[in-house]
Amino acid sequence: MITAKDIQKELETYSTPEKKEYLPYFFKTGKGQYGEGDKFLGVVVPDTRKVAKKHKSISFDELTKLLDNEYHECRLCALLILVERFKKAKEDERKDIYDFYLSKTDRINNWDLVDLSAKDIVGEYLVDKERSDLYRLAESSLLWDQRIAVIATFAFIRRNDHKDILALSEKLLNHKHDLMHKAIGWMLRETGKKDMEALTGFLDKYHKVMPRTMLRYSIEKLSADERAHYMKK
Repeated sequence: MITAKDIQKELETYSTPEKKEYLPYFFKTGKGQYGEGDKFLGVVVPDTRKVAKKHKSISFDELTKLLDNEYHECRLCALLILVERFKKAKEDERKDIYDFYLSKTDRINNWDLVDLSAKDIVGEYLVDKERSDLYRLAESSLLWDQRIAVIATFAFIRRNDHKDILALSEKLLNHKHDLMHKAIGWMLRETGKKDMEALTGFLDKYHKVMPRTMLRYSIEKLSADERAHYMKK
């Protein structure tokens, strides 16, 4: 049976000195930064994904060990395994994966870990279900829980269901962190691709009070004149 230690050893075979040096800088691991203290093996996402696809049958106990690992790539590998497993799972197993994921959000603790998993597990599971978990996550004190709630809505948006991203965007309008401004702006931009009236209706109401980063991301696909209009205070 494959273990968390086996997977770490396999990931280490893909490590490069250049990435081991660069990734801590890229993911802001310095004191006071959002990824403070995170450690990296030096493995790129495509290689981590290769390892994940080979070991989709690993147990939840070993996945827990991977998520508890100090190395970022081990946690990412665990999440990518869950995504791969979720794609093929029947409803009862999807529920198990969803519940497991939500029980481990304290270990889904950087933006890439969220962005590569939340929409494909939380979002896809909730497509045809009641969504109070999203609002519970949005009210969490953890930045990454809040980001999970926002990024999960991509699964709805691509089905032209934008009510939750509009509600969450309004709820988190005064968020202080730039990473959330980018995430919300990104999902609003995606909403506009499906329903421009929904996006412009939101912008008409809130553009004067939206954080500038959030606003800039949300209007990226608008015309130059429209962008200029909404950027005016």
